[in-house]
Amino acid sequence: MKVASLRIVREIEAAANRSGLSYQQMMRNAGRAASGYLRRRCALDSATRITFLIGKGNNGGDGLVMANDLATSTDAVIALYLLEPRAAADENFQAAASLGLSRTQAAADPDGRLLRELVIGADIIVDALLGIGLRLPLQGLAASTLKTVNDCLREMAAAALDQEGPQSSLTGPSSTKARPYILALDCPSGINCDTGEADDHVISADSTISFIAGKPGLFTFPAAGHVGELTISRIGISEKLPELDQIKATVVDPRLATALLPPRPLSGHKGIFGKVMVVAGSRRYIGAIALAGEAAYRAGAGLVTIASTARLIDIVAGGLREPTWLPLDDVDGSIAAGASETVIEQANGYNALLLGCGLGSHESTRAFMRDLLARATLPGLVIDADGLNILGELPRWWQALPDDTILTPHPGEMARLTGKSAQAINRSRWTIARECAAKWNVVLVLKGAHTLIAAPDGRVSVIPIKTDALSTAGTGDVLAGLIAGLRGQGLNAFDSARLGAYVHALAGLMAAESLGSSRSVIAGDVLSMLGRAFSRLESP
Repeated sequence: MKVASLRIVREIEAAANRSGLSYQQMMRNAGRAASGYLRRRCALDSATRITFLIGKGNNGGDGLVMANDLATSTDAVIALYLLEPRAAADENFQAAASLGLSRTQAAADPDGRLLRELVIGADIIVDALLGIGLRLPLQGLAASTLKTVNDCLREMAAAALDQEGPQSSLTGPSSTKARPYILALDCPSGINCDTGEADDHVISADSTISFIAGKPGLFTFPAAGHVGELTISRIGISEKLPELDQIKATVVDPRLATALLPPRPLSGHKGIFGKVMVVAGSRRYIGAIALAGEAAYRAGAGLVTIASTARLIDIVAGGLREPTWLPLDDVDGSIAAGASETVIEQANGYNALLLGCGLGSHESTRAFMRDLLARATLPGLVIDADGLNILGELPRWWQALPDDTILTPHPGEMARLTGKSAQAINRSRWTIARECAAKWNVVLVLKGAHTLIAAPDGRVSVIPIKTDALSTAGTGDVLAGLIAGLRGQGLNAFDSARLGAYVHALAGLMAAESLGSSRSVIAGDVLSMLGRAFSRLESP
């Protein structure tokens, strides 16, 4: 699954047309793909009422093809609301007319009364109004149409809530429909598919089927909050088409994540599954030691050694039976500067080294890290949390890092590394991740919804999972340990990072499902779900 800007999508369409797949056939394929998706997603019968919002461009053409296909393959009652008249030569519109589909022109509905009736009466709304090429902010008829639709949706939700009342658990389910199911074709109307900007009146979809490739804006907030469940259809374009094949931005989907899993031969032993050292902890952040260390083990590493101050090890070791321990000298509950000698002596015997979780900012620890990076030849390095903050204090710090280092900043840490604001980071996540990975020669995991993983050679992968279950302290330690554990098993830096980020997000979803609420998830819950997340990928 690829991700492409609007310019690249247009180039792919043109190349496909030149190769013999006409624009007309691509539109037919898009509409039929959406029709098939809806039939699989929803039970459609003679009582099902589907309202299609049809725009003037190709997005509207996709919607017409979909409507015609549903009209011939189901008993659903289909109505079309057209933003602007379609051309007389439009064969898809003529087919809709010959099928007797109800057609309402916006020009004949100046007060929006007919549109309101179609929205309120619908079980399903298909959004084929504006497509991917619009500019914001919306104006004129498009803006007023979207506003009318959203006003209706809000009124329906409020009416359903009012009818349920405070005793709904005793009086039974409401008979008032909260809102229809909404499917967006290519993207929800009212978003910029390159930047992720969203109009005030954007139609929030339950599902979006995007054509040819995903678009960056579908994975960038605020637009990403309106996409719902995302599916991508290539609409008949061969994955070997050069213009599509050469795209370096991908979605980490279950199939890709499964393919990245490191092998687990039955004849294996702890030596071939890798050795990971975790350098973590200070007196204020004791839990980070346990979270990161156990996550490295849960990733499948054969041996995990935790290096921390002797006093912290005494506190944590009783609850962690599996790791081996490397006691380090401390100053005021933090790792002492001279402890770098101990780590340097041991590091060459390991396949991966995680540095930073809960280290704190004591001057002795900062000196420890500076000395470690300056003097050591380190194994596959993962730097997280306070390690990133200390790193950012060094002049031209990226020159001190070994090849294939993995950095895992959240937007605040990324702001400190770049000198930009967190808001600026989030506005241009794709561009900044790609540019910084290349400049710093690192694999960069820019955390957040949606998490991006960028490599120095221009490859970028996006995690298609968004959940607030991961918005709690300690989940970053779990992610860092998970990535280090995969790195220790021999995966390259880019694959370790994107597989780790996917499994971490999946575990967050599963933890929320297990508890019944995302708001109650804590880092330990995510950690406990890693095994089930891996199992889901491993299951045939």
